Amino acid sequence: MSVSPLRVVVAANDLFVREGVQRILDQSGRVELVAGVADLPSLDAAVRSHRPNAVVTDVRLRPTLTDEGIRFASELQRDDPAVGVLVLSEDVNSAHATALFSGHAAGRGYLLKQRITNSAKFLEALEAVGAGELYLDSGLVRDVLAGSERHVPMLASLTPREHEILALMAAGKSNTRIAGDLAVTSRAVERHVGSIFAKLHLNDSPDVSRRVMAVLSYLDDAGDASAH
Repeated sequence: MSVSPLRVVVAANDLFVREGVQRILDQSGRVELVAGVADLPSLDAAVRSHRPNAVVTDVRLRPTLTDEGIRFASELQRDDPAVGVLVLSEDVNSAHATALFSGHAAGRGYLLKQRITNSAKFLEALEAVGAGELYLDSGLVRDVLAGSERHVPMLASLTPREHEILALMAAGKSNTRIAGDLAVTSRAVERHVGSIFAKLHLNDSPDVSRRVMAVLSYLDDAGDASAH
């Protein structure tokens, strides 16, 4: 039984970025590109018309070139939560990431534009959000974790292994995949994840929510620190 390709709309203000993304999708053989647009009104119209499985959008789109991509992702989460959104950013911006992942973060991803040249990594991120998963660029994870101990006192209690596991959680990996990456048992990962939740004082809620909350606890504080 054949699997239908992921149907994608691409939105980027920069023509070269837009065409580069479209070329990768066309050559992948795994994705159907249904529209390429340059501004927010056109993106909204394309999604309503084509009903894609996923959207790739720049953080900044016309008309204001501020945070249209982030706001679109939030609105789409309310109107059509089944559509995944992968947001592309020029640089690490924890405030943008926090806004993107606040609330229900399933099917949302944040990727630095420089990763586009790595077609395998780009397609991995796109397919993750298309499948309803959380995807967070490793550059953002490293940036947040690098300065986190200065801003989040609770982090001082995390062990090096817990920091490592939290970074993999933030990259959207399941406990099973983390266990494979670290060559440990799934039960060992579960113990570490439970310890992370306890040390960050995350209450008893579904694991997916607590995983997102664990990452956002860093992003919120990193964003606050950068604003001062």
